[in-house]
Amino acid sequence: MLQAAALSELARIRHAFFTRSGGVSQGVYASLNGGVGSNDAPDKVAENRARMAVTLGVAPDLLLTAYQIHSPDVVVADKPWTQGERPRADAIVTRTAGLAIGVSTADCGPLLLADAEAGVIGAAHAGWRGALGGVIEGTVAAMEKLGAGRTRIVAALGPTIRQPNYEVGPEFVERFGTADAGYLRFFAPAKRAGHAMFDLGGFIADRVRFAGIATFEDLGLCNYAEPERFFSYRRMTQLGEADYGRHINAIALSG
Repeated sequence: MLQAAALSELARIRHAFFTRSGGVSQGVYASLNGGVGSNDAPDKVAENRARMAVTLGVAPDLLLTAYQIHSPDVVVADKPWTQGERPRADAIVTRTAGLAIGVSTADCGPLLLADAEAGVIGAAHAGWRGALGGVIEGTVAAMEKLGAGRTRIVAALGPTIRQPNYEVGPEFVERFGTADAGYLRFFAPAKRAGHAMFDLGGFIADRVRFAGIATFEDLGLCNYAEPERFFSYRRMTQLGEADYGRHINAIALSG
């Protein structure tokens, strides 16, 4: 697993950006696949998630993830839910000690947040749709409702597909430019005419700053660029694989 120094320094906060190593899955899912939505064997996914829960200091049924839909929607977790009860959302916040909340990713940006003083944590799945739609701002606002102060919140971005490997078409660029012409600064020319390279990490960092978060750490790692270390939806699609593994990125508040 990987950790952010800024979060590691906080009292009562445990967190992890899990890599693909240390699990029991095989093939394209090797080895620490945490995606319950993948076509991996359910018992292997359950074992992988149980190992992650142990690392976070919680029981397996207390590691919570949502049914992600690339939205700005945020839910509050105050008790565990089953996999079948997962809410449809792309961010989770809580002030309940003993729960681990997380998001699954395979290129999108995993953002973990904490206000240790207030005892409030959050996890956001920030793909381009969610980040453009306001999932980061929504997560911060939801944490505030639980007692967090945005000037105290520490945020960290884990492994994410980075600009050198994120080619997009003209309609993608147009969508961002229509939303705010200033967003065009997150695009660089691509080799293919009419295409561009998108800086998702930079855009997420911009949204974090816009939300008023002063302490932000970006691990600076690219899922696509390190196949031995990370799953990547885009890389696996380009290779013609039928499916792909998912990382779990989670944070917990100890009692």
